[in-house]
Amino acid sequence: MSAALSGAVDLSALKARADASRQQPAAPSPGGPQPQAPTGAVFEVTEASFQADVVERSLQQLVIVDLWADWCGPCKQLSPVLERLAGQAGGAWVLAKVDVDANPRIAQLFGAQSIPTVVAIAGGQPVDAFAGALPEPEVKKWLNALLDALKDKLPSIRDAQPAAEAEVPEDPRFTEAEDAFERGDYSAAEAAYQRILDTEPANELAKAALTQVRFAARAEQADPSAVARADADPADLHAQLAAADFEVAQNKIEDAFARLISTIRRTFGDDRNRVREHLVGLFELFDPADERVAKARRDLASALF
Repeated sequence: MSAALSGAVDLSALKARADASRQQPAAPSPGGPQPQAPTGAVFEVTEASFQADVVERSLQQLVIVDLWADWCGPCKQLSPVLERLAGQAGGAWVLAKVDVDANPRIAQLFGAQSIPTVVAIAGGQPVDAFAGALPEPEVKKWLNALLDALKDKLPSIRDAQPAAEAEVPEDPRFTEAEDAFERGDYSAAEAAYQRILDTEPANELAKAALTQVRFAARAEQADPSAVARADADPADLHAQLAAADFEVAQNKIEDAFARLISTIRRTFGDDRNRVREHLVGLFELFDPADERVAKARRDLASALF
């Protein structure tokens, strides 16, 4: 399971709460409409409906849970991508959206440390997850790997009739960038996203994608020995930056932040500014509300001033 989930996840944790909610006396409504399970590809989920609409449904169908909030900027980039892909999936999977402000216990259940966090549920249990607003090509790659792994286990995947993606208009500029990213041509992807920003400086999707592409290029070259070299020689600035990249790629976020902040405390002038810029660039990979980022920003301010 992805490191986006911390610790073991027991989805039965909300069952008692959901059962209690369903057992509460309700006003009689003879002949009136009865609650129905959601039938669309995208639907909202609450703590009370989680057991039925996510856990039980996942016994037959892959359920992707999107943990989001209205104040979360990266959520506004990722959610439309997930919703569009769910509409194209032809029933292979469905998207369950959870407003974490209204349903905090669900976020706590998954140990989500930041949002957006996306969790795949199959057979009543989480099978994978990721955090952050990944570029659409990476989201597709993640979903395709899940569907391939589960195709012999869930009938909904075998019977799915995907919608034609041509029905959804695509921006050729993003298509060019995404194709380059999928090929592993990070230089071409970076150039394509930069061209979008040259004409649309406020395009948040392109900004987020460019940040992810630049880090992906560095992470691919990350040297596991950099951590040992950096620990052995604190004055080796290049090793410190490389070690931080490797640690972020390994989801050791706090270690990476602490390493660079310690380096900032020891350096001055251009060296200090180089490390600070690298650290701020790493912050941009995460939700600004992520407590790890918030703490590191406070520590950075203390180190600088």
